[in-house]
Order: sequence, then C-alpha cells, then structure tokens
Amino acid sequence: MQRWRTLEQIPDDLGRCVVTLGNFDGVHRGHRAVLDRCVSRAREEGGAAVAVTFDPHPLAVLRPEAAPALITSTAQRLDLLEHAGLDGVLLMEFTWELASWSPERFVQEVFVDALHACAVVVGADTRFGVKNSGDVQTLAALGEQHGFDVVVVEDVGEEQTARWSSSQVRTLLAEGEVGQAAELLARAHTVGGVVVHGHHRGREIGYPTANLAQDSDGLVPADGVYAGWLLRPEVEASDPDAVLPAAISVGTNPTFAGVERTVEAYVLDRDDLDLYDEHVVVEFVERLRPMLRFDSVDDLIARMAEDVDRARALLAPGREARASRR
Repeated sequence: MQRWRTLEQIPDDLGRCVVTLGNFDGVHRGHRAVLDRCVSRAREEGGAAVAVTFDPHPLAVLRPEAAPALITSTAQRLDLLEHAGLDGVLLMEFTWELASWSPERFVQEVFVDALHACAVVVGADTRFGVKNSGDVQTLAALGEQHGFDVVVVEDVGEEQTARWSSSQVRTLLAEGEVGQAAELLARAHTVGGVVVHGHHRGREIGYPTANLAQDSDGLVPADGVYAGWLLRPEVEASDPDAVLPAAISVGTNPTFAGVERTVEAYVLDRDDLDLYDEHVVVEFVERLRPMLRFDSVDDLIARMAEDVDRARALLAPGREARASRR
C-alpha cells in the first residue's frame, strides 16, 4: 500500500481512483463496510482504492478539550487500512488552514485534481469542508459536476443496537469490556510498545513482567487484570515464542502505592525471556478482575496465582491470538 502525506506526493500516473474519506479510528466493522465497498468498486473499475484520512484528529485541532482518546495510533491505523486491502492512503495533516477549505475546494483539490476519482464511497454520516458544511448530498452534487459516482454505505450494526462506531469501542474499553470491543473491531484490541525496565517487583515475587513504555500505541483499557497474548513482531512467525499467552496488568499497582499507570504482561509459566528494548504487542482477550489493593504481598501473590490459572484456562491450546497479522 502506498502512503502519502501531501497531495504533491501522489504520483501523476496513479490513474483514476475509487476514494473513501474518514478518520477511521479503530478501523472497526462499520469502517470495514465502507472500506470493503471501496475496494470492491475499485476492482470493478480497474483502478486503485484509496482512503483519505487525517492526522491529528480534527477535534484535536478545532476543539482540543473535546478530542477523543484514540483507539489506534496513526501507525496502527495505517497498518489496519493496509490490511483492509487498500492500494493507497492519503494522510493529510489537519490544520486550521485545511479546516477552512470549502467542500467545493476539498473535492476539487483532493478528489478531482490529485486522485482523479471515478467514484467516492462514504458512510451516510460523512461531513467535510469548513464547519462540516458538506454532507453526502453536497458530495453527490459535486460528483455530478465533476464526473464521479457517489456510493453511500448506510449505517451498520447489530440488530436492536446502535450503529458500530468508534465511540462505542472507546466506551467498552473504558469499562474493561475488551471482549465486546473485539466484536465491534472484528479483532482483539491491542497496545504495542517497547519493553522497558520497571521496579522488578514481578520477578521478585515469581511473576516477571514485560513493562510497556509510556508512549505505547493504542488506547489502554480500564485498570484491571486481563487474559491475553504477547505478540513479538520482531520474531519469525514460525518461532514458537512469537505469540505467547499472558496475564496482563493495567493500573498503578496500588498494593505498592504506585502512581504511574502501566501496562505489563506476565508470559504464563515463563521466566527465561529477555524482552527488554524489544517492541511487543499486547492483545487483550478478557478482563479477569478490576485492579485491587491487597493488605499484604502474600495476599497479592495468592490472587495472582488465581489470575494465572484463569488466564491459562482461557488461553488453552486451540485459542489463537486474534490480532496477529504475521
């Protein structure tokens, strides 16, 4: 998949494209309905399927106090868009100047002049242009003017529930409901980062953990203990240590009066791994319990043994990591 950050980077010989537009945070099932339609139409047309998206999130510029916590980092979002089958992504820097563009200017400069769109595929709630003044009706009128089709994908979701949305996913993760979030995402939610040194308390009590750096990618779910997987993208996929079952702790370690919120993973029944400075991905399968403060370290160790037993049962052979894209 080709990736461009400016209009000037788009090759002149790209040809006519089928284009879609959105923030695509999380690239959930609702997004995938739009992306799948974009890709299938592109194959019919013999052109390239291209998504136009933004960095940072528009609200982070226009109304920082209302900007959502992002489910995926920019790097994660681009990887997920690539796995959706797109041929290219235009990642536009969202600025106040871009926010001032009229819908007509945006369509002219991006869809027509740069991408030579033969069709534009969007969700029914798509808005664009200054103050979100453009909608699907605006886009349809501009499509007639410039000679491209507009395909509107209606909202999708489970029966008797709201449509699939990034807001839903954020709410579920904030509640620790990683299993339900996975249903909306069509994959397990992940957080990835470099393994750094912590306080080494886990090793001292028999449960050595891989602590992720504070600048990790992906929205960290609610505090608690989870069953999940530790994925090692830098290790060959055929290596049996590439995907490892884990018990994952999220929180401040209140038993030790911690103040910094961390994500750390104990690989089940392993104390021989040296993961420091390695980039790993933690995949959340199910929340086992909330974060608790114990009266003694012995009480903590006893509860951790229970957590590990439950995680081991949940991650028994035959249950594969759902987010692995090796």
